[in-house]
Amino acid sequence: MDTKKKSGLLAVGLVCAVALAACGGKSSNGDSAKKSAAPTTYKYVYSTDPDTFDYTITSRATNSDQLQNWEDGLLETNQYGQLEGALAKSYDVSKDGKTYTFHLRKGVKWSDSEGNTVADVTAQDFVTGLKHAVDGKSETLYVVQDSIKGLADYISGKDKNFDDVGVKAVDKYTVQYTLNQAESYFPSKTTYGVMYPVYAKFLKQQGKNFGKASADAILYNGAYILKNFTAKSVIEFKANPNYWDKKNVHVQDVKLTFNDGSDPDGLYKSFKKGEFSTARVYPANPSYKTVQKQDGNNIVWSDQGAATYNMTFNLNRKSYHDTSKTTSAQKSATKAAILNKNFRLAVQFALDKGAYNAQTNGKAAATKALRNTWTPYNFVNVDGKAYGDVVSADTKALNKEAFGDIDYTDGNNSTYNASKAKTYFAKAIKELGSKVSLPIHLDYPTLETSSGLVNSAKSIKESIEASLGKKNVVVDVQMLNLDKYNAATYAATAGKASDFDLSTASGWSPDYQDPSTYLDVYKPSTGSSLITLGLDAESSGNATAETKSVEKTVGLDKLESQLDKAEAITTDVNARYEAFAKAEATFNDSAVQIPLVSDGGTPSVTKVVPYTRAYSWSGSVAPTFKFMKLQKKTVTTKQFNKAKAAWQAKRTEIAKENQN
Repeated sequence: MDTKKKSGLLAVGLVCAVALAACGGKSSNGDSAKKSAAPTTYKYVYSTDPDTFDYTITSRATNSDQLQNWEDGLLETNQYGQLEGALAKSYDVSKDGKTYTFHLRKGVKWSDSEGNTVADVTAQDFVTGLKHAVDGKSETLYVVQDSIKGLADYISGKDKNFDDVGVKAVDKYTVQYTLNQAESYFPSKTTYGVMYPVYAKFLKQQGKNFGKASADAILYNGAYILKNFTAKSVIEFKANPNYWDKKNVHVQDVKLTFNDGSDPDGLYKSFKKGEFSTARVYPANPSYKTVQKQDGNNIVWSDQGAATYNMTFNLNRKSYHDTSKTTSAQKSATKAAILNKNFRLAVQFALDKGAYNAQTNGKAAATKALRNTWTPYNFVNVDGKAYGDVVSADTKALNKEAFGDIDYTDGNNSTYNASKAKTYFAKAIKELGSKVSLPIHLDYPTLETSSGLVNSAKSIKESIEASLGKKNVVVDVQMLNLDKYNAATYAATAGKASDFDLSTASGWSPDYQDPSTYLDVYKPSTGSSLITLGLDAESSGNATAETKSVEKTVGLDKLESQLDKAEAITTDVNARYEAFAKAEATFNDSAVQIPLVSDGGTPSVTKVVPYTRAYSWSGSVAPTFKFMKLQKKTVTTKQFNKAKAAWQAKRTEIAKENQN
């Protein structure tokens, strides 16, 4: 399974190849174990060390997967995806929809790493938090910089007075945000670290040490406090004794052990020994027969989630630390090919997503997690239709020859078409002419210690080369250790550091319930996922004239223009979503990245009571341990399905109530 970059937390964090079951679970009720006998310690694995604890700055889910357990924002989602009060007990919205006033709970405590109380959480802490996020050049500023009045001007330096920014402490327990325009989804943005509070006195005391990856470098107001972090070894945290909502913290201790993915079968073995609370299992591995024999009635499949993992093309590669290319001619030929839309389409049609997913989920479930759109098909509705229906129609209208026969719904492999791949490759070669010589070499990095990722890489190599012919295209798999793999892909700090031609090391999950949350990440001006294309946003200060030329060549400038028009529509939701659908159709036609799979759609065995975890299609929720319940016995498939049906029924009931 791929790694993941998550917006605002992301999506996504680096969802490890071994820990997906731990990061996913959605939510409900149905604790069959007696409360007195229920375990209170959750034990599993993690795959990438967090590198900062500054929750207002980081966008990487490898960090925020932990941090969101230690810090609360104004609001949170419950087991059914409903936004509820967290640090805020309630909020008001002005008639014009531009002013949100949040009323804080009184007596919520900041605690240090020893569990000692330091101060009350107050409205001023939210003002301090946002200013610190700007001063620290938060990776998630894009979530709010165009929303909160005056914030964009302060970020750019046009206005140097933070008092002009639309956030203020009305009194000790009332914080107010003034927006540029009405945003019905603004409350969901409060679940992100960029909107979290910071205690000014502690921030000043810590100075540059604030937010370092050390337990004492932050204060805690959330459900848990970090107890131990030893790099590439263990992350342990315990329930916060001063937490305002202790009644909903059922798991008292969490122990996550570092795992590099080299022994996926070991997860199940450890689960059977009682060492883990859950375990991802792998139908493609021979050992799965043992799982079926011992726990055949206990295998549960998670629902597809909102995260979309993709394959990206490096549109402007500058780093060649790990490559099979031996000449500058090979480098220039690959770059020329990747900048050709028909070549990118050829690779898209050559890729067998089903075979790729089967490497971890097995042939029988090869299509279970497949995704064919960047924004999930059913993410929002447009005039009673799925958003994906509109995107599909617009994409086909834009390029019927390429996409007319594509089924964009989840769970099918219709983009795989070897015959069509050959057709578009021939078009590309005719257009490229003397700029390339065959074969075109594509470097594809993978994590050498993860058998699942290595097998997935081999699958990509096999399907692309089989579809297009080895004499035409060769995929050179680069076997890298964890540090090199992350540095070249997921954790690259700038476009020039992205060291690949093709990569599946990233993905995205939504910050809020609006299509802009997926599409804005590729805006040339501010897009936080441009790095995954070998590019840089203008706002980063790293964009060059060459960057802008490449963006224009592949049509990202046109995408931004369409997105700006869509975002200007604030009063007619259907018109807004229709405009975003047209922009996404343009993005599909550009083929700068290929959606592959979603999160979820994977099997596990577990002692986590089904559907007791917080749930949302957007925001930082999936890995939190608040609300989660454990049981003594392994969850059965029957129990899981019953809980799922009850959860879905409750969700339907809530949706009807909201409509009324």
